[in-house]
Order: sequence, then C-alpha cells, then structure tokens
Amino acid sequence: MKAAVLHGVDQPLLIEDIDIDEPQAGEVLVKTSATGVCHSDLHFIEGLYPSRFPVVLGHESAGIVVKVGDGVTNVNEGDRVVVAFVASCSTCDNCVQGKPYLCTGGQARHDRLSMGGENVTQFAGMSAFAEYQLISATACVPVPDDVPMEVAALVGCSVMTGVGAVSNTARIEVGATVAVVGCGGVGLNVIQGAIASGASRVIAVDMLENKLASARDFGATDVIDASTGDPVAAVQELVPGGVDYAFEAIGLTVTAEQCFEMIKRGGRAVIVGMLPAASTVTLPGVAFLGEKGMIGSFYGSTRQTHDMPWLMELYRQKRLKIDELISRRYQLDGINEAFAALKNGEVNRSVIVFDD
Repeated sequence: MKAAVLHGVDQPLLIEDIDIDEPQAGEVLVKTSATGVCHSDLHFIEGLYPSRFPVVLGHESAGIVVKVGDGVTNVNEGDRVVVAFVASCSTCDNCVQGKPYLCTGGQARHDRLSMGGENVTQFAGMSAFAEYQLISATACVPVPDDVPMEVAALVGCSVMTGVGAVSNTARIEVGATVAVVGCGGVGLNVIQGAIASGASRVIAVDMLENKLASARDFGATDVIDASTGDPVAAVQELVPGGVDYAFEAIGLTVTAEQCFEMIKRGGRAVIVGMLPAASTVTLPGVAFLGEKGMIGSFYGSTRQTHDMPWLMELYRQKRLKIDELISRRYQLDGINEAFAALKNGEVNRSVIVFDD
C-alpha cells in the first residue's frame, strides 16, 4: 500500500510502498477514506515529541472496514467507521472508572508495518497517512450513512478534542465566561463547545487575522489580536477579574502560563494543546491561595463510543460546524504542502482524501 513515511526529524514525508499485516484477533483492517492533517503530527515531524523512525504518522481518520479478525463483533466488513486514536481495553482501572481515554491496557501495539523487511513504526495504533490501517476493533465508531467521511475523520480528533475539552474535561457551567487561546482546528471546536454548553462570553485570542475571522464565524463573542498587545490584559479588560475558564489550544508554555493569568480566583486553565515533551510550565505559587487551577485535557476526555455519535448527530442537525472547518483538500502526494500550510497558519483544517 502507499503511505507517507517520515524517516527523520524535519525531513519531508516520502510516499512509499509499505507492507501491512493481516488482522489478528480483536483487530480490523480499514481502508482509509479521509485523514485530517493535525498539529500534533507536526510536533513529531519537528522533533518536539520523540518517535522511532521510519514512522507513518496520522491519527485523525475515517474509513471502511475491509477485514475483521477473530472475535470481532462490534463492526463488520463494509462498515463506515471513525478511527479513534485511543483503543480502550475495558478492563484497566481507568476504563472501569469511566476514563477510557486514559486507558493503560489497550495502547501497547506491535509494529505491524514494514518496508523492505524493516519495521515501520505504527503511530497511535493506526498510522492514518496510508491507504489502509490495521487497528484495534475497540477504536472503531460507526458513521451514519449521511455523514461525509471527511467530516467523520475530523470528529476523530479535532472536533472531539475541542468540544470534549469543554463538555467533558472542564464541564463548564451555563453562563461561564471563556477565553480560547489559539483558533486553529482544535480551538475553533473549543469555541463551538463553549457556545453549545451555554457560555455567556467566548473570547478568542490569536495572532492571525484569518484565525480571528474564523473564530467569529464559529461563535466567538469577542476577539483579541495577541500580536498588538498583552492578551492577558485585554481579556481582563473585557472581563474584569478574569474569565472562569481559559483554554490553551496551541501547545506553547507561554500561552499556557497566559491562560493561568487570564482566569479569575477559582477559575481553571485547561491545557488542550500538546506542550513540548521537555517543556516546563511555571506558575505563581500565591495564586493557588485563590483556588486557581490548571488541568490537562487529553483527547477531550472522550468515551469514543458515547461521544463521537452525539457529535455526529449535532452535525446532522446543523448544530455543529464541521464542513466549515475544512479549508483545503489534498491527495496523499500533497501531504508536505498540507503541513506547510498548517505551519504557516493558512488553514483551519486540511484533509487528505483517498480514492474510493
């Protein structure tokens, strides 16, 4: 099959022929229909997170089940599915306690890809920048027939991560005031999640005019251009004392610290972006006397088989904008161009589309 292979840090992805194993017990083979181009993948390309090379990245996808392994009962050949990048085992403590997104028993996977007899690292248990994916059956979420596959793909990461950070991780109260720092694909979904949850004010913060324009389109009540001044002071001018919640959706320590400064006494800063693996966040100790807090949000605290269906249902009811997230579409051989556009801040989300 064709796949985009990364051979080292800051190298271009190469479209190469690689081999993929047959599904074993509990696994399925999915023919990829669409894959989103996410900033999280860029972190690995740039070496901000470690990886074994060569590797096939990609973790935001949807496709068609073409083969099932022994014991698989939740999906059948021909099913349209979102592929979740967390495959829950259902038996570890976190799964039993209703936190399958923090599963400790279902994430370890053997490398099932190879090229010329050499192992190729399978990213996030899926490797979605490829024509086929070999995944755990528990990572599959059915897609209704009237939901386009590129829409379903974005539900697999950016929509789930952004909306879920609000509804599942923070569980904001109706009437809460919210700041969203970073208005890319995930940040726009944080904005949508805040509006859907009844936030009274949603303040979008970014340094790019096109991002702020998109933020307004997705429901932000106010926008702040962080390139023209101190965004913390600007937020506190709009909401004296600070907002109830501030969501970091970029992945930078400086913006994480700014989010903590933006919140009021008793407020919460929610870190949604992937901070560099070796980074450290510094917070003023005295602030904890005011019960200010910072929490992480991983994958929107998703329970994928519960959350992804209702997100797709909101899309079907036109209560959630997903088509509008897609700025550009590429074939697999345009993937480096797609990452360049992402890095330059030109897009909300790009999607790699595969021929049926």
